[in-house]
Amino acid sequence: MLKLTPFNFRKFLTYGGLAYLLVIALLGILTGLGLFTFGYGQGASYLSSDPLSCVNCHVMEDYYDSWQNSSHARVAVCNDCHLSHHPVGKWVTKADNGFFHSLAFTTGEFHQPIQIKPRNRQVTQNACLYCHQDVVHEMQTLAPQGEELLCARCHSDVGHAHR
Repeated sequence: MLKLTPFNFRKFLTYGGLAYLLVIALLGILTGLGLFTFGYGQGASYLSSDPLSCVNCHVMEDYYDSWQNSSHARVAVCNDCHLSHHPVGKWVTKADNGFFHSLAFTTGEFHQPIQIKPRNRQVTQNACLYCHQDVVHEMQTLAPQGEELLCARCHSDVGHAHR
């Protein structure tokens, strides 16, 4: 093993060692910041299916309350409608939403009332079709113009009543 003498240390810094130390320091800072944020934001609670984890962010309280008054409150939790039913897709969507939701809520950069993004609208649509496949399997799912008929267009109060 190379013993670092003052001369060797200067040589180490001159030949890219400083960049190496800066990268290590930056990774350490980012890791520390990420762990702090995960702990402070109760990140572990989002790994569960408990609807109460959704109200860790106060902006979700109205959505939680409206879900409790909806027709689905006794048969479905948030993850049933807002995550893929595919085992890998579930965690990909959860990670994607977790990152972008925490970024939006931390920076305060989100539309009020919250609006569903197209990718999450499709996840929700797929969840409707998954749970109600015996009812909808024979229905025409395309409008005359060729776009998909979204269940939430007509049934917008099913998951969140009084919105």
